[in-house]
Amino acid sequence: MVRHLQNTSGRLRGAVALAAAAGLALPPAGVVAGTAGSLLDTGWQAGGWQGANGTTGGLSMTDVAKAIGAYGDGLDGTGVGVALIDTGVSQIPGLPSAHVVNGPDLSFESQGATVRYRDTYGHGTHMAGIIIGNDSATGFKGLAPGAKLTSVKVSSAAGSVDVSQVIAGIDWVVQHRNDDASYPIRVLNLSYGTPGTQPAWSDPLTFAVENAWKHGVVVVVAGGNGSNSAGQLTNPGYDPAVLAVGSAATNPTPSLPGVALSTFTDTSASRNIDLTAPGESIVSLRDPKSNIDTSFSAAEVGTNQFRGSGTSQAAAVVSGAVALLLQKRPTLTPDQVKAVLKATAKPLTSGTGATQKLGFLNVAAALTATVPAVQTIPAAYGTGSLENARGNIHVIHDNVALQGEFIAQGAFSPANWAQQTVNLTAWQGGTWMGYPLTGSGWTGTSWASKTWASTTWTSTAWYGGTTWTDSTWAQNSWTNGAWSGHYWTGHYWSSDGWSTASWS
Repeated sequence: MVRHLQNTSGRLRGAVALAAAAGLALPPAGVVAGTAGSLLDTGWQAGGWQGANGTTGGLSMTDVAKAIGAYGDGLDGTGVGVALIDTGVSQIPGLPSAHVVNGPDLSFESQGATVRYRDTYGHGTHMAGIIIGNDSATGFKGLAPGAKLTSVKVSSAAGSVDVSQVIAGIDWVVQHRNDDASYPIRVLNLSYGTPGTQPAWSDPLTFAVENAWKHGVVVVVAGGNGSNSAGQLTNPGYDPAVLAVGSAATNPTPSLPGVALSTFTDTSASRNIDLTAPGESIVSLRDPKSNIDTSFSAAEVGTNQFRGSGTSQAAAVVSGAVALLLQKRPTLTPDQVKAVLKATAKPLTSGTGATQKLGFLNVAAALTATVPAVQTIPAAYGTGSLENARGNIHVIHDNVALQGEFIAQGAFSPANWAQQTVNLTAWQGGTWMGYPLTGSGWTGTSWASKTWASTTWTSTAWYGGTTWTDSTWAQNSWTNGAWSGHYWTGHYWSSDGWSTASWS
């Protein structure tokens, strides 16, 4: 169900979900149903808290590592690059500069110097913490603190992003996966999705992730936060090639493997999730003054951490685990990684997860297991409709929706794009499919190592103007760590659960 939110200026405000499987927006996953209200308000209904472990602060990453068999194995992801296409990653102590790189900012906020690259939403920072976090002051560690994360920002402070921006981000990752020879990108985390349902063989978004897969990148996708009876994974989670992840409820002893599927995890009789991982009340890094931080202050854990639930978090756990696996077994192909993780998963023993024969991530077993037969996926073409990939969820500017076979800068031909993405020519320097979206190369450094320069979008925008921006962008600001100003966004389709209550 789509909910429409009005900001004080009367413009539609919302996020096309980005999280685990959000709709054309990238943040959170899961279907949000509820009455209109403030963005990400307490009407969030996609997740909830399962299990009772007697704690009040959520599930620590130490317990996560123990539950999935990744604690004390001596691995930290060194030599493995992980790409995170999300809301950006903020400069905080728990994300050391040596392990975070800013790729291009493809979000609408790229046009504002004070918000470019910054995670004004808070979702991407939470995912990054799970994967590569390392805070010496607090002792917090993600699963693969030795890996290097490349952040490709595609979403705004309200979670707004069009599916075309995500596709452009995937293309960029594929073409630049080997830029850092010491940390080639071997893993891509997509904690979001759309409600598009056209066949995977024709959908442009699923074709993009398959292209990444075929070029050696393990694509980890959140399955969605609707419910166990959803009947459909979100796009691109329903693509048969990728590694689709669901959330499992924690064991009463949090450091032990989960035994039941989280009630908010999407499942499907046709193309189901591949495995589960911890995804409930996961404690990761806090992004101070971000959208979710100010909306869900009760989810703060101490000063520097924050807890949230969703298949987004579960996907990030799996991405970190894959980095460990590839450090240990660097010759594994994406198909082999998927086959090993599925074959070694510990079977869920309760409820829907048991009935559907789903398993819980078991890194310890995967590190030494024999590689079973790998999957065979029919050829895909990617020549379907960009509009159908959106699933009828749209971003909006000045009350005009971006729809049809158009991106923000102009017309888009899926057939032409599909050919170019296969040939690795969709990006030419900072130009994607003929539209200049970012700078043409690495230009200096930032807190997070090298930064891919931004550029002004000057092509005709979908609402008929001669430039992409309008005067309201001057109101965007990030002052003293706080976001204020114009919300450029669309419908809010789904969300992760940002906990406003402790475990019970």
